[in-house]
Amino acid sequence: MTTAGTRTSPEQATVEDQLVDAVVASFDGAPDPRLKQVMQSLVRHLHAFIRDVRLTEAEWNTAIEFLTTAGHITDDKRQEFVLLSDVLGASMQTIAVNNQAYQGATEATVFGPFFVADAPEIPLGGDISGGAAGQPCWVEGTVTDTDGNPVPRARIEVWECDEDGFYDVQYPDERMAGRAHLHTDADGRYRFWGLTPVPYPIPDDGPVGMMLNAVGRSPLRAAHLHFMVTAEGLRTLVTHIFVDDDPQLAIGDSVFGVKDSLITPFVQQSSGTPTPDGRDLGGSSWASARFDIVLAPVDV
Repeated sequence: MTTAGTRTSPEQATVEDQLVDAVVASFDGAPDPRLKQVMQSLVRHLHAFIRDVRLTEAEWNTAIEFLTTAGHITDDKRQEFVLLSDVLGASMQTIAVNNQAYQGATEATVFGPFFVADAPEIPLGGDISGGAAGQPCWVEGTVTDTDGNPVPRARIEVWECDEDGFYDVQYPDERMAGRAHLHTDADGRYRFWGLTPVPYPIPDDGPVGMMLNAVGRSPLRAAHLHFMVTAEGLRTLVTHIFVDDDPQLAIGDSVFGVKDSLITPFVQQSSGTPTPDGRDLGGSSWASARFDIVLAPVDV
């Protein structure tokens, strides 16, 4: 059996080439041209990988077992395949391909596995924490288009972990916390109370975590707050902001989601400092952040 780095004979290379050609040709009759393109390219790249590393049968079996385990651990609250895509950088590469830079529009980043549809609506200035533990944080900003026009009634979904690094869906009690949606006002402004983000590990008790451990990679994500912003006629933005003084930024983000333009000052406010809306925090310290969002046209 050949191994990585071993040269194949011309006869062996011909056998392998013929197999690639046969599999590629099997998709020639696909009625959807795009599906045909995707499947044939996938076959070429997959076979090229197998041939490049001279994949062993034992390694192939390990890969099948890995994917099977990922399927078993996936449920309506945990998506191990999204996690796998994230740690391989495939999620960020897909985002890069589909969100081309455009005239100062806010950069997109990974969606992550913890979004929940139909999060409760809060009024402007409301609190997304839902009782989750953490330091209160005031977040405000504007939503505009790339010409600087305010975007009224833009829908903003926000979600984040608590101070222990867990999202609500990671708890067994069906709680809804650390997430909500709100709408911008007539001038495109928004504001809400959340929690100061903290670093946390992606779920590493499954096959993805085992893989990261095997290759010596950390499961930690840099501290961040998720946003998804939608408005008619404008490109949907999935992004998040990162805490500027988070030490994890210098170490790395396990899903490659950090972009310099998304690193945001979270200003610490001492206890007793008046809050923007007069909220009484009972002597607690708090933080504040500003994030102005610029949406690209839907057709770019």
